[in-house]
Order: sequence, then structure tokens, then C-alpha cells
Amino acid sequence: PFFVNRGGLPVDEPTWERMWRHVGRIHPEGERVAQRIRGAADLPKIPIPSVPAFQPSTPIPERLEAVQRYIRELQYNHTGTQFFEIKKSRPLTGLMDLAKEMTKEALPIKCLEAVILGIYLTNNMTTLDRFPISFKTHFSGNYFRHIVLGVNFGGRYGALGISRREELMYKAPVFRTLSELIFDFEEAYRRCWHTLKKVKLGHCVSHDPHSVEQIEWKHSILDLEKLTREDFRKELERHARDMRLKV
Repeated sequence: PFFVNRGGLPVDEPTWERMWRHVGRIHPEGERVAQRIRGAADLPKIPIPSVPAFQPSTPIPERLEAVQRYIRELQYNHTGTQFFEIKKSRPLTGLMDLAKEMTKEALPIKCLEAVILGIYLTNNMTTLDRFPISFKTHFSGNYFRHIVLGVNFGGRYGALGISRREELMYKAPVFRTLSELIFDFEEAYRRCWHTLKKVKLGHCVSHDPHSVEQIEWKHSILDLEKLTREDFRKELERHARDMRLKV
């Protein structure tokens, strides 16, 4: 679980204090590290990453690498507070305005923010299909949730996103089927000692940044405890066919 900054930016005083209390609870040095940072007058200036710009001739795979590099440069948010409030029910145009604010503020982000940012930065790649992929896993008695932006270019699948784990974010568009991509994530989770329990797949997201449509976050909900391995694969490929038909 983590807090969400619902007061907008700049961050208000109660939210700041809650963040510092959280640091004091979870950091090995406790409140000392918070006091050391808050009392410093000469903290280094943090560089602001440049939003990627592309020539019309730049191949899509290179553009995706540049978008992922930008997301990575923003860094994963370890503060315990998500800086931007993402309401999944908002129309796409509102979420794109929020993504534009993310590029302006250049703050660390969590996985849902990375998905919104990935959509924003790939809107002009009209030959690229984008769709959300959500994971629910189990480890050491607890459940964990994660989300990435699935992509399909030229019939090959990949993903954009951010995570604490390198293997749970970017996937180059080299997977021949959607099931190959999802199985690769499943194997990555296995190496982290997580058991994949559920996968939710959305439909393709519009490339119109002014669209008032809502993102369809969970068109297909696949419960691995209720599906055989082969049925899981078939359901993934059925969803891939549904997306192609919708496009």
C-alpha cells in the first residue's frame, strides 16, 4: 500500500509531513535521514530529463526505447506517496493533460503513472497499438499489483513501464504472440519468488489525445487458479484477436 497525493502540486504541508513520517518509519536510519535532508541548504540540483523528440524517419522500436529511457530517467518513486492522482474513470483527454504535467514536473513515478505517460508519449505512433496489462501476484503471504502498457507493432508484442525490478518493466516488441509476452512476465515474477495469480487485459487505447473515451482497463480478466495452462494461453490469444478486430 502507498499514499496518494490528492492535493495537487505544489505538495501541501500535511502531505509533506506524512511523507517524512513514512521515511522515518521505513528507512534504516529512521528519522535521522529525514532530519539530515530537511536541514541541508546545499542539496544537489536534480537534472530534468528531456522529453524525447523524434524525426519522422525514426523507426518505432527506436522510439519505444527512447520513451522507456525517459520513463526510467524519471526514476521509480520510493517515497511511499504517489505524486499524481490517477483516476482510471477519467476520460483520456484528462489523463493526457495529467501526463503533460508529469513531464513538466519531472518527479519520480510509480507504475500506473508510467502507463499514462507511455500512452501520452506514443500518441503520435499511429501504427502502434497500446493496451494496459495488470498483474496480481502472491509472495510471502501478501498480494501485489503491477501494471504495464502493452504494445503491438507489426504483429510483435512488447511493453513499456516502470518497476523496482528491471525485468518487470520494458519488453522490446519482439514477442510473436501476446501469450509469449505474458509468459515472459510470469517467468520474471517466478525469478522474484512471486506467483502470478491473475492477469487483466484492456483494449487498445485511442491515439486521439482529445478523446473523451475512457480507457478500458479490464476487458479480459484471467484467473490462473481457474484455468489450465492451455486454457490460459487460449484466452490470451482470444484477447489478442479481439483487439485486432476492434482496431
